[in-house]
Amino acid sequence: MTMESRLPQRLAVQLKDHSLPVEQIPDHCPVPLSDARKAELKAEITSHLKARDAVLIAHYYVDGEIQDLAEATGGFVSDSLEMARFGKRHAASTLIVAGVRFMGETAKILSPKKRVFMPTLKAECSLDLGCPPDEFEAFCDAHPDRTVVVYANTSARVKARSDWVVTSSVALPIVEHLHARGAKILWAPDRHLGRYIELKTGADMMLWRGACVVHDEFKTKGLKDLMKLYPEAGVLVHPESPEEVIALADAVGSTSGILKAATELPHTTFIVATDKGMFHKLKQKNPGKRFVEAPTAGDGATCKSCAHCPWMAMNHLQVLADTLRSEALMLANEIQVDPAVGKRAMVPLNRMLDFNFSKA
Repeated sequence: MTMESRLPQRLAVQLKDHSLPVEQIPDHCPVPLSDARKAELKAEITSHLKARDAVLIAHYYVDGEIQDLAEATGGFVSDSLEMARFGKRHAASTLIVAGVRFMGETAKILSPKKRVFMPTLKAECSLDLGCPPDEFEAFCDAHPDRTVVVYANTSARVKARSDWVVTSSVALPIVEHLHARGAKILWAPDRHLGRYIELKTGADMMLWRGACVVHDEFKTKGLKDLMKLYPEAGVLVHPESPEEVIALADAVGSTSGILKAATELPHTTFIVATDKGMFHKLKQKNPGKRFVEAPTAGDGATCKSCAHCPWMAMNHLQVLADTLRSEALMLANEIQVDPAVGKRAMVPLNRMLDFNFSKA
């Protein structure tokens, strides 16, 4: 039985579907570059980073060339939580965040005195867009008895309205902690991750009905068919995927959790249900293993993303170089967070960062 089916009708009506319709999802495919052009752009970007006292911080889902450049220039590649932590502790006065807007906002909230830029502010997130702050605040106000826990894939204003901010790597122990203390949870925005946590913890969770355009696309039938082709393969699934897909997994985890499982599990072949940008780091860390994309095609498929976030795809060498060389583009792509909102959002973010996982 789903949480929605357990709710009174008046509440179920409020829990409308906040998944993005296909017409709101951009069609973005960068122009392929020659090796020579890539080398030129990398050299230019490296020079600009040094001149601007900037460090490049990249998410696992962006272009592999960007990931490699971040590490080669003293920057960092990781999940959204560790990206923000790295930016906070790094000495650079300027952070260049290659990812999606909420990641840049989180970096700015945690490092308010630093300037934070992105290759392009057009890089959004379907979960963030599917959780409009005004609607979310009204929903929270209607249920004041619930502890508000929001996923990091949300705007600064949504974070500011929450009691806790979590990432997929830490959501489970934090909700377990709250549930053990009798809290009833209002969760947003990803319904699949929320449902996964609800089942794991037994917590009373009211779920906002958002979904990631990438992970929502994975299909059970297609995955089962692929498992027949690779019967020896381990199945790695991100918890933003549908419940029936998660049920087929050998390991369920965040981006960092999937990397860990691929290294530690004995399989030499893996079927992976997450953004295909992840395959760059999976192959780097596991050169002797094979990684196969979980299917998003087949019965009932819409292929809104075809397993790669179209907004993450906006982060590539050319757009990064264009932004870094232009003062006008730098200003256009600077992250701005209202100081009052940032101060409020810092409270639930710090609760996550200060949480004692060893005692959870």
